[in-house]
Amino acid sequence: MCQPTFTQEETREINALQSELLTSMSPYFQADDVKKIEELFGRIQLSGHIERNVFGLNPMLLGLQTAKIAIEETGLKRDGVIAILLHSCESTLHMEPEETEHLFGTGVRHILHGLDRVQQLYLRTPVVESENYRNLLVSFAEDMRVILIMIADRVNLMRQIRDTDKEEEKRRVSEEASYLYAPLAHKLGLYKLKSELEDLSLKYLEHDAYYLIKEKLNATKRARDAYIERFIGPIDEKLRAAGLRFHMKGRTKSIHSIWQKMKKQKCGFEGIYDLFAIRIIIDAPPEKEKMQCWQTFSIITDMYQPNPKRMRDWLSVPKSNGYESLHITVLGPENKWVEVQIRTERMDEVAERGLAAHWRYKGVKGESGIDEWLNNIRSALESNDDLQMMDQFKMDLYEDEVFVFTPKGDLLKFPKGATVLDFAYSIHSNVGNRCVGGRINDKLVPVREPLRSGDQVEILTSNNQKPKRDWLQIVKTSRAKSKIRLALKETQVKDGLYAKEMLERRFKNRKIEMEEATMSHLIKKLGFKETSDFYKQLADEKLDPNEVIEKYVEVKQALSGNAPQVPVRSAEEFNYENPDEQIALHNDDVLVVDRNLKGIDYQLAKCCNPIYGDNIFGFVTVNGGIKVHRANCPNAPELRKRFGYRIVRARWSGKGTSQYSITLRVVGNDDIGIVNNITSIISKEEKIVMRSINIDSHDGLFGGILVVQVDDTSRLEALIKKLRTVKGVKQVERV
Repeated sequence: MCQPTFTQEETREINALQSELLTSMSPYFQADDVKKIEELFGRIQLSGHIERNVFGLNPMLLGLQTAKIAIEETGLKRDGVIAILLHSCESTLHMEPEETEHLFGTGVRHILHGLDRVQQLYLRTPVVESENYRNLLVSFAEDMRVILIMIADRVNLMRQIRDTDKEEEKRRVSEEASYLYAPLAHKLGLYKLKSELEDLSLKYLEHDAYYLIKEKLNATKRARDAYIERFIGPIDEKLRAAGLRFHMKGRTKSIHSIWQKMKKQKCGFEGIYDLFAIRIIIDAPPEKEKMQCWQTFSIITDMYQPNPKRMRDWLSVPKSNGYESLHITVLGPENKWVEVQIRTERMDEVAERGLAAHWRYKGVKGESGIDEWLNNIRSALESNDDLQMMDQFKMDLYEDEVFVFTPKGDLLKFPKGATVLDFAYSIHSNVGNRCVGGRINDKLVPVREPLRSGDQVEILTSNNQKPKRDWLQIVKTSRAKSKIRLALKETQVKDGLYAKEMLERRFKNRKIEMEEATMSHLIKKLGFKETSDFYKQLADEKLDPNEVIEKYVEVKQALSGNAPQVPVRSAEEFNYENPDEQIALHNDDVLVVDRNLKGIDYQLAKCCNPIYGDNIFGFVTVNGGIKVHRANCPNAPELRKRFGYRIVRARWSGKGTSQYSITLRVVGNDDIGIVNNITSIISKEEKIVMRSINIDSHDGLFGGILVVQVDDTSRLEALIKKLRTVKGVKQVERV
């Protein structure tokens, strides 16, 4: 909205404020600052045109009014004040950042940049009542003076719109003052501005409630002041008689806080008995602080009856934020309840300067980073210095957090490094599971694109998409990681069920009944600890269903007693070629033992699986049988050391014709077709049968376990030599 000329009233007020402001700030201005500002303002006034805001207010006048509030209430100095004046007339002056820096320096340009960033953020019209938005606002501001200017500007705007007829805009501005600017002012310790923002917003939003409470307070003010005097008079006398040094002050609750209490307690004005509180602040040395606080407590409770339900002892156990105080409610004259707070000068300073007691337990929450940052500002404000620290201060906040918008304007918080995929899972697990990418600020990006504060993010999905294991390396939030793990587990279960159904169909086609007990035995025999892992390998086609069925038949025969017996026999059945030395085994395999060892059972030890051709020895077990071990068995040294008297010499004799199960470990590069090359060599070997193969690939390398059946070591050694010639195979060894 444009208005061609300044009104006479506006011109008078602008000239008066400009003169007052430039005079009060002259100690802080540089040599030509006043002249430059007067020239810029003169240029605007000469043009006779200025772009007014939605309420029809003159921005030049608003800037001067805001600057006055900022100087008086926040202590802003040169850079901040000049930035306010330039920003208020930005649309009319059209100054480039370089020109601003040339005229007024880097500090002013930096503050203006922060104000512009906040303005751009604000134009997105998100849900600004959230705590996340307050935090994003502060992080976007970059310089803390930007926040102080914003608060002063809103206080001024709230003062000026009292008589406007723009009700809808007035409501919006008032709501923002209540849930955005007042909490920021409270955190900064700007209690006067905070109370004004809250009271004015209540006045505009709930007119009747505001004036009802205001009239009630005015009507009772004289009586209330007189009551406070009657209440504290005897206390003052007793405390002085006790030799304590102290001062007392009474404070009336703000209209806004009274209204909040009325709504919470669902009562009228008369039902609020703690319209005011008495604070007793003791000047005590550190070693006597608690003693004198409790002494004061004792004196007061001797005079007035306390309400034990409303006592708060933050003296013995301070709050986590460091707040220390004794709060008691006592029955004063005329049977009225009065809240009394007892603390020392140090405790009061911690409570006031440390953002501790008030805003936290009143429910205004914040992040630890912003608390520390705002507390630094607050200390600067209250130290009454020249705020040079503020001029040099740059925000180092939210290094570990980013805030981004949804397409609807909602604001979400993520850890630094979070990606589009984290954003997708924060919306819903189904959105995350089907995420194929995103659109950040209307630009297409992949799922691994990192998020940045202020981004607007939209998720793109596809019904064909499924979670992948490498997604766990992309996401940063624990929520996304847990959702991905759950989805992967569900996918594995589904794939496992599919593999199981497929295997059952194969069994049915071959007219073989599939028994759970036998299958469980087979799965364990194949080296799987979990049944789900077995079916997953089937689903991933790492196991051949036909081979599984063949092994199932073998296991079933073995369990039913129909399979060929393992060579475990009595020595009495041996055919002796040399009665003095040899005991013949079935299939012409002969085990030679010490003479006189007749009629003794033997077994091949499973720890080393000896086969025909291996150097062997016998070990007499506790039940009288003999276990046959390879000479290089891993257990051989310990057996010889501890049980040398139970070792018997042994050797093979005759020709080996039995089949022995041998396990080989193969390691190499994961080249295309390497599995086929290995299995092809084994299948071409006579009298060698492959029982199972289990290969795992990782980072370009593979490790495999092969179980084959051979009849002697010569064939085994020949097989190992051939396997070592396969391209990509690095190592083949017998397990």
